[in-house]
Amino acid sequence: MFHFLLRTIPRPILIKFSLLFSKIAPLLYYGTRYEDPISGKTYRKFLPYGYSGSAKRSNVLCPGSLSLERHRLLWLYLKNKTDFFTRNAKMLHIAPEQCFYKLFRAMKNLDYTTADLNSPLADIHMDLHKTPFLDNTYDVIFCNHVLEHVESDSICMRELYRIMKPGGWGIFQVPIDTTRAVTYEDASIVSEEDREKHYWQKDHMRLFGLDYKSRLMEAGFEVSVDDYINTFSAELMDRYRLPKGEMIYLCKKK
Repeated sequence: MFHFLLRTIPRPILIKFSLLFSKIAPLLYYGTRYEDPISGKTYRKFLPYGYSGSAKRSNVLCPGSLSLERHRLLWLYLKNKTDFFTRNAKMLHIAPEQCFYKLFRAMKNLDYTTADLNSPLADIHMDLHKTPFLDNTYDVIFCNHVLEHVESDSICMRELYRIMKPGGWGIFQVPIDTTRAVTYEDASIVSEEDREKHYWQKDHMRLFGLDYKSRLMEAGFEVSVDDYINTFSAELMDRYRLPKGEMIYLCKKK
């Protein structure tokens, strides 16, 4: 039933529905077995998530914050390896995640703006191929699990570079097939069924490979690939339900 809702309800409506669900679900899943490091709350289990096939995963969606594995890893990375929570910054959050946006908006050190094509959480509705922002505007940009959805990832990467300030940084996570050396995209793959088959999800436009770093570098970024995930014990990986093998792509502009 949960997977059926994910596949059939439009994303903006699903976001509004999930905000209500997140207030009820913690009561239904109360317990101590698993912990959400974002909120510090514990649960007897997490919810399943994923649209189809191998993307379906059990015990990964936190009932309270609605965080997924990648969100919990990113939170721990920001907390333990950056000055994100203390340094004053003008920040742009593209496709803002529900588990983050209220927390980030409440942070006194951030001048925080959200943006998306159609999300109800966005302050500004825009197309990432041509944003309405001036050059060198933002100190920090988050744009996670977006570049696999856009028509041209190269145009969008250059746009992210354009609007980032010199000395600024960003995190732009995407799904990556680590068995592929080169990103897979084929203009003849147009149906939702074929995109799901080839790109893992019906609304994906490509499947990134290990050349993702070089694609970001071609847009102008200095890119560090951080294997922070490998610093966690097996016990913490399980308790926080973190994603095995997930690398953090930290992008900087000189």
